[in-house]
Amino acid sequence: MLSKPASAIRFNRLLLTGAAGNLGRELRPRLRAYCEVLRVSHRSDLGSPEAGEEVMTAALEDKAAVLALLEGVDAVVHMGGVSTEQPWEDILAGNIVGGYNLYEAARKQGVKRIVFASSNHVTGFYRQDEVLDTHVPMRPDGFYGLSKAFGENLAQLYFDRWGIETVSLRIGSSFPEPADRRMLATWMSHDDLERLVVASLTAPIVGHTVIYGMSDNSTTWWDNTHARHIGYRPLDSSDVFRDQVEARQQRVDRNDPTALYQGGGFVTKGPFD
Repeated sequence: MLSKPASAIRFNRLLLTGAAGNLGRELRPRLRAYCEVLRVSHRSDLGSPEAGEEVMTAALEDKAAVLALLEGVDAVVHMGGVSTEQPWEDILAGNIVGGYNLYEAARKQGVKRIVFASSNHVTGFYRQDEVLDTHVPMRPDGFYGLSKAFGENLAQLYFDRWGIETVSLRIGSSFPEPADRRMLATWMSHDDLERLVVASLTAPIVGHTVIYGMSDNSTTWWDNTHARHIGYRPLDSSDVFRDQVEARQQRVDRNDPTALYQGGGFVTKGPFD
């Protein structure tokens, strides 16, 4: 975790949704350094608040609960919703209806900046021998990626119509270390995740900006040239793990769609009936 001086505080109240999820748990203690009060939320009970926190339970598909959740908030880090390929009904409730409820609440409560956890699975059906910028057409690799494409379009609409700014983070693979060769390209350290979120919260003007969430990896499929105004500069790299990853996974089956496409295993998941 990065250390910050007291001068790092930029906000009165920040909201972190999905605070019990994998990345929410990682961001929760980090974001407290940037605000007077961190409001944390999840659909299930988060227990007692830590110092400098407010805890609110809210299911994203509950419009009234989400409206209350955004009251008095300066900005939102939206990590909530379904984060893997799941049955359509779950994705519809958490990511489609929930996304709409969040943006409607932001409009009604006067919140003007959202950092939205999108996903690399918005472009998962591009091949691993292609390099993409943030302006390429979306090619989602499943219902999850499709819901994140909807979220990015929702963000664009709410900026164009109501001036709510969003940075959509097409997060790659944010784990302590890369698990396989695919992650040598998609990996983002937790420290770089923090850097990306803070840059997205504090950049002066963002409109609706899409940016790929990755560390400074030598192997990459993504080009963030169009998002340089965000000011995100990753400092970590998957390269330090390359030798051990390649030793574990010495061969790649090029006929396997999970090795051919950028979405990896997501391109073959589901349906669930």
